[in-house]
Amino acid sequence: MKSCNLAWRIWLVVSTAALLLCGCGGGSETTPPPPLASSSDVAIAGDQQGVSPFISFVQLRGESLAKVAAVRYTIQPKVGAVSKPVDVQYTIDALRRRGFAAPTGGVVTLPVFGLYAGYTNKVAVILQFEDKSRQTLQVDVLTSAFTDPNGIYDQPTILKARAEGSTLGFDFFFIKSGLGTPVVIDTDGEVRWVGVGPSNSLSSAFHDNAFVVGEQGSTKLYRLELDGSVSISFLISPTYTNFHHNIDPGKNGLLVEVDAMSGGVKSVESILADVAWSGAVLKEWDFAALLGAYMRSQGDDPSAFIRPGADWFHMNAATYDARDDSLIVSSRENFLIKVDYRSGNIIWVFGDPSKYWYTFPSLRAKALSLQGGGLYPIGQHATTITSDGLLMLFNDGLPSTQQPTGAPVGESRSYSAVSAYAIDPTTMTAVETWRFVHDQTILSNICSSAYEAAGKSLLVTYAVADNRTKARLVGLDADHNVVFDFEYKTSACFTSWNALPIPFEGLTFE
Repeated sequence: MKSCNLAWRIWLVVSTAALLLCGCGGGSETTPPPPLASSSDVAIAGDQQGVSPFISFVQLRGESLAKVAAVRYTIQPKVGAVSKPVDVQYTIDALRRRGFAAPTGGVVTLPVFGLYAGYTNKVAVILQFEDKSRQTLQVDVLTSAFTDPNGIYDQPTILKARAEGSTLGFDFFFIKSGLGTPVVIDTDGEVRWVGVGPSNSLSSAFHDNAFVVGEQGSTKLYRLELDGSVSISFLISPTYTNFHHNIDPGKNGLLVEVDAMSGGVKSVESILADVAWSGAVLKEWDFAALLGAYMRSQGDDPSAFIRPGADWFHMNAATYDARDDSLIVSSRENFLIKVDYRSGNIIWVFGDPSKYWYTFPSLRAKALSLQGGGLYPIGQHATTITSDGLLMLFNDGLPSTQQPTGAPVGESRSYSAVSAYAIDPTTMTAVETWRFVHDQTILSNICSSAYEAAGKSLLVTYAVADNRTKARLVGLDADHNVVFDFEYKTSACFTSWNALPIPFEGLTFE
């Protein structure tokens, strides 16, 4: 009887322990499946050069590609380079939409751009699987040499090289060239991208991870993908004749500057439109009509100021200001003008009061006054809003050149500047908060630009330095110290109408 009781107690203890283990999950634990990357059969199958030495296509093969969520690549910098590695990621859906990945897996063609020309590029290809595990493959991509047919972009004069450890908020920039497609340069002075298509990219923008270029002699729009492919659309307008000057980010699309023909009379550089890539015109501002209506409403005769067929306005840049749903437009001949996006009503104008426009009472009534001294905008280009809300521009220093005979043309300067202004629309005042003048040693009185990058770094383009024979591309840190200074030969503005930072060190295609 005692042995039976002992057996019962043993069974009860064992059973209770088993139940406790089950309640704690101990009995239901299973070994997690191995990471997908650990059993991957994906391998590099080869590579093929694209439309230029800076673009290649790396082939990946393996059944495990069916479980890949994204593909990323990095390009190892050259020995001694300071610029960050090119670092680009594609989701697998982005590759499929572009025709680079088979719907069921097995084969992926990876566009690799930003390569060094004439060099064995060390490229790391990182596969991210659906379970977040990663596989890294290494491939050497040998590229052919690049010889710029213009004899310019591959032959910079490095006036100051970027130093190791220097702080700069960008590592790559693209030049709007009058000699071909945009050209991407790194902050070591190396060319890292050239495409095919248009023979002139003065009117261009980097939009949705591609270059959009407006043809100077027509209404044709090019979309240049970084993989080298090209697509084309046209502006949908019966009156527009051609693009000119800038393409800038808009509220709903892209802000484009166009000429137009109506009733046998040409509207020269005075029309701005917000357009979609499809060519659809979303919104238009005709500054001849807009200013004419305003001036007449205030008792002025606009006919002496607005001269159809003449380059009386000379628009060269536009900025959408989301803070108050407005546009700031640069009229090189006259002033900056801010208008309401929807109505086109004038909010203010800002420019040299010794110019012709200031003689009209209606325009003078809308003028900002510059407080505390400083430089008025003169012949300005490349208007933008900085990260701290200032209005920044390249202050060329050129007086008006297209005004009526005998009309005041305004001040002329012997140097160019980058100026940033705090604007107070309630008091109708402006304060030049800071400026950069490069020791007043450079005059670039047409074209040119200044754009902000991360950390308040700046990229400054002196398009026509040294009596319009040299283009200077200068990188500044947040304290406006010169980090690099590259010089290229030019004729007029053709080498670099202007230039902007481009994030080759961190692009994602989704």
